[in-house]
Amino acid sequence: MRSEAEVSQAIDTYADMVKQICILHLKNDADTEDIFQTVFLKYALRSAAFESAEHEKAWLIRVTLNACKDLLRSFFRSHTLPLEAAAELAAPETPFGNPVLEAVLRLPEKYRRVIYLHYYMGYSAPQIAQILGKNPNTVYTHLTRGREMLKEILGGDGDGT
Repeated sequence: MRSEAEVSQAIDTYADMVKQICILHLKNDADTEDIFQTVFLKYALRSAAFESAEHEKAWLIRVTLNACKDLLRSFFRSHTLPLEAAAELAAPETPFGNPVLEAVLRLPEKYRRVIYLHYYMGYSAPQIAQILGKNPNTVYTHLTRGREMLKEILGGDGDGT
């Protein structure tokens, strides 16, 4: 079990990253807070040491992604409609005000993940492959297809227009 100081340091360092990943996948503040607490509770209870700061960061990303997937697969989640979604049906609006981020959020999950990790978190394709447990060529393919989908969504043809 980690000390309170270690957990506080990790929260200070990685809180924004964990919340961004949660928002990207869950699109819901309440669920984001739940997963945030879950991730750092698992971190606090983990007794094994990390090899490096990068290993620690990758571990937190993987745990966050898994927790998000678990929540999205849960019976309750798949058989209810969130309050936010009901409100959006009544009056749709853009929650983030950033058209590129809005477009990224509209991508299918497999493309959204790699685009986010590459462009927002700064990971290379081989690093993303290691984090997600995928073949690097698969990551390259998802990046290419994700960029193509973003061009369609944003209405650009790639020549600066």
